[in-house]
Amino acid sequence: MQQKPKLSFWQIWNMSFGFLGIQFGYALQGGFMSRIFETLGADEHSLPLLWIAAPLTGLIVQPIIGQMSDNTWHPRFGRRRPYFLIGAILASITLLFVPHSSALWMAAGGLWILDATMNISMEPFRALVADKLPDSQRSFGFVVQTLIIGVSTWVASNLPLLVSSLGVSNEADPGVVPMSVKVAFGIGAAIFLLAILYTVFTTDEYPPEDMEAFRAEQKENSGLVNTLREVGKNIGNMPLTMKKLGVVQFFSWFAFFCMWSMANPALTDHVYGAAKPEAIEYAVSSAAQIEAYQLADRAFNDASNQVGSYMGNYGLSSMLFALLLTLWTAKRRINRKYVHMFSLFAGAYGFISMYFITEPSMLTLSFVCIGFSWGSILSMPYAMLSSTLDPNKMGVYMGIFNMFIVIPQIVAATSLTVIYKSLFGAEPINAMLLAGSSLVIAGLANLLITNRHAVTYTPSE
Repeated sequence: MQQKPKLSFWQIWNMSFGFLGIQFGYALQGGFMSRIFETLGADEHSLPLLWIAAPLTGLIVQPIIGQMSDNTWHPRFGRRRPYFLIGAILASITLLFVPHSSALWMAAGGLWILDATMNISMEPFRALVADKLPDSQRSFGFVVQTLIIGVSTWVASNLPLLVSSLGVSNEADPGVVPMSVKVAFGIGAAIFLLAILYTVFTTDEYPPEDMEAFRAEQKENSGLVNTLREVGKNIGNMPLTMKKLGVVQFFSWFAFFCMWSMANPALTDHVYGAAKPEAIEYAVSSAAQIEAYQLADRAFNDASNQVGSYMGNYGLSSMLFALLLTLWTAKRRINRKYVHMFSLFAGAYGFISMYFITEPSMLTLSFVCIGFSWGSILSMPYAMLSSTLDPNKMGVYMGIFNMFIVIPQIVAATSLTVIYKSLFGAEPINAMLLAGSSLVIAGLANLLITNRHAVTYTPSE
């Protein structure tokens, strides 16, 4: 097995920096796609279903991209970097166009394309950490990624509020996305591409140890049919620890899908009393009706900006969480299982506390707690998993592992409204109670993880 040298902090930073761009895309998508859908006429109960294209795309794209990148070697760009670059170019173009959608079906289609292209970039980044780092630096590498993700989540979530404060309009006619959102997505597109380019040109990759054998395997596995066959075979041979981690991931990502799809309608209504008003036709409406609509719509857009800004706090606290873990894991042993379990419990408290909020400032604590979960979700499961995998199959297994991210989102997209209505009641805020309950289950599921090498490591290993 190839002996990998330890990398410096700045080498790990450079190889992870592209995630700044990827997370800009995901933060804008997670924070503002529901707002775009509502602006184009969707009601809050149809929002989860409109999101279904995103996880469906990931279910298909990620294992295939993982398998393809395992069997790729370019003399200049290596194994993973070609996929970073292709995905970044396509995602940046899509980010520019999504907020300019003039119909609901266009926005839903844009979300589908956006998620597909971001997945092309994202999956190989997880594999790159495992490719480049020895096991003793895996936790460190994944938490550095999380640190960068936290920064970008906070900045991207505040972009519409920031550009509004600089004088860009936050109001628009019925069925039109405000210019503040369009400008934010445009900035996100530029940052996405530039961050990926930084990693592509500052990071190299290790070539296969036996190039002749690699080329032979590459030839054998070429073509879509062979790729799909290999993916299917690897799913059948999935390690037991990966299956157990899959249970943890299922309930974790179910909870966060609740937040991304429902936090804006839930909090604008429950905390701000400013739900999205039903669209009217100016041509057949009285002056009083138009004025009432404009006031209600202005309140909704202002509340949405504030919700997006508060939501950015989960990125900020995940950054703090990652920073603390970075300092700790650089020199000391950690128990990944228990770190992850208690982090998920913190997020559960954050979601459930939203139901009891009486003033908007209390959202800060809620999202800070959620950020502890988010920081752990983006690092600990991958660190545990990568310590138990065959290095030659790192890409495909990271892609398959991401099925445990997208399957719960598909389940949530098709049943979220029914579940929270049945358990807690019809108000949108009850989706946050469901999210909190799901994180409690995810936290307890960590007790299933018993593989010693996955649970802990010693920096001297």
